[in-house]
Amino acid sequence: MLSYQHAYHAGNLADVHKHALLAAMLDYMTRKEKPLSYLETHSGRGLYALDGAEARKTGEAAAGIETVERLGWFAPDHPYTRALKAVRAAQGRAAYPGSPLIAASLLRPIDSIQLCELHPQEFAALKAAMAPHGGVFHQKDGLAMALALCPPTPRRGLLLIDPSWEVKSDYDAIPKLIGQVARKWNVGVIALWYPVLAPSVPVAAAQAAMVKGLRAAHPEALLSEVRFPPAREGHGMIGSGMFVLNPPWGLEGEAQRLAKLFAGLKTS
Repeated sequence: MLSYQHAYHAGNLADVHKHALLAAMLDYMTRKEKPLSYLETHSGRGLYALDGAEARKTGEAAAGIETVERLGWFAPDHPYTRALKAVRAAQGRAAYPGSPLIAASLLRPIDSIQLCELHPQEFAALKAAMAPHGGVFHQKDGLAMALALCPPTPRRGLLLIDPSWEVKSDYDAIPKLIGQVARKWNVGVIALWYPVLAPSVPVAAAQAAMVKGLRAAHPEALLSEVRFPPAREGHGMIGSGMFVLNPPWGLEGEAQRLAKLFAGLKTS
């Protein structure tokens, strides 16, 4: 349950999809002067080194953020680009921000941040990475904390649910949690990231059933799925999905733009 280490996967194509959409949502939400709350259930360590042994071992960042930046997917004024630039200016060119630092780079002093991370080492690294930005940290189960913290104050806000999906029961538990949170916090933006899995992966059917159930329960939500080549031969993740309740204006257009770009990777 605590074995997953995102350092091996930071900056991969799934991160590009997830973080670009997260940045787009926060960019739109911070245009209003009203404060907002940002919450995460599975925050990780917040900051990763793409020149570290873990990233070099898998090569996923080279096929991910390094490739798409070379291809010019994101303009200089794109919020994802701005967040990357801010983190690199503070931490060095090889630094890559996890979603907590993506958010912290785009949020304002009037906004609040609450982050959950259960893994002891990742939790300690998260607090160190986020020290310049502040926030409230919870070393507890993220799904339970999401239910306890919502609705937050301020009520405007975004909840990112981004588990490792190591626990098979998450495919049943998370849709139920989303329904509960949505009933308690009907104005909140609730974003779920999940891997798109090859049919040969044992839990692929559970993943597909989860998405089907979410779409049936929340037909008004935005579903963004992209496909990309496996990171290596036999790798089970073949794409990335984001399911967003109460999507901010403009997110659908960005999701469609990304889908076209990802589709081009198959032939580029």
